Amino acid sequence: MTTTTPETTSPAALTEVRDGIMIITLNRPEARNAVNEEMCLVVGDALTQAEHDPAVRVVVLTGAGDKAFCAGADLKALSRGERIIPEGREAWGLAGYVGHAISKPTIAAVNGPALGGGTELVLASDLTVSAETASFGLPEVKRGLIAGAGGAFRLIEKLPQAVAMELLLTGDPISAQQALDLHLINRVVPADQVLAAALELATTIAGNAPLAVQAHKQIALRQTPEGERPGEQAGWEATSRLLPMIAFSEDAKEGPRAFAEKRPPVWQGR
Repeated sequence: MTTTTPETTSPAALTEVRDGIMIITLNRPEARNAVNEEMCLVVGDALTQAEHDPAVRVVVLTGAGDKAFCAGADLKALSRGERIIPEGREAWGLAGYVGHAISKPTIAAVNGPALGGGTELVLASDLTVSAETASFGLPEVKRGLIAGAGGAFRLIEKLPQAVAMELLLTGDPISAQQALDLHLINRVVPADQVLAAALELATTIAGNAPLAVQAHKQIALRQTPEGERPGEQAGWEATSRLLPMIAFSEDAKEGPRAFAEKRPPVWQGR
């Protein structure tokens, strides 16, 4: 389930199953676990396996290293003209995860900063255990971009509207403790205890009747047996409509350029 490319010496994601819990580790610590095409394939295939394997009752998603949980899409790969979302797997979304709903519970074990795409992975998870050193947020507006992996509409479903709007419009991050106080995440623990705490939570869930657990998830999230969530359809449609317009704007070019040149961006609104 793990593959390598000529450019890598280790797989972009690792998977293992322990006592009914599948652990998926984003494995590009040198790139702050940024998402590339290989990672999408490995994670997406792992989720598919978890969905169809009765022995797997819970999935835990975490990141390698201590620099970041996930930094979102690999911008260097994009600049080289490489695909991030594999052809034919577009419905899976970022990291093969954000649009890939399964019936088994998913837990994000956030080992470090989870900004942008990292927060979108958290929003796509059912539960979150976070390191006290982590931070969350959708800073895309600071770069002339939008949160295109479900972040914009999922954040406003998770938080009070006024809070979510402030985070979306300012792009400012919040700490793990703030995220806990806002009920965006479930637990905050010391950084070296994140995976252990997530596995403890997963073990409790895995000890329950699996069909009942899966049924509760589907009822609560209004998810069909096929993994579709009709309540999110409008959000995905709006994202798909607006993303190309923003992505090819002059501001979208200016944001990353200004960031690289360490200067304030000069927005043109076009």
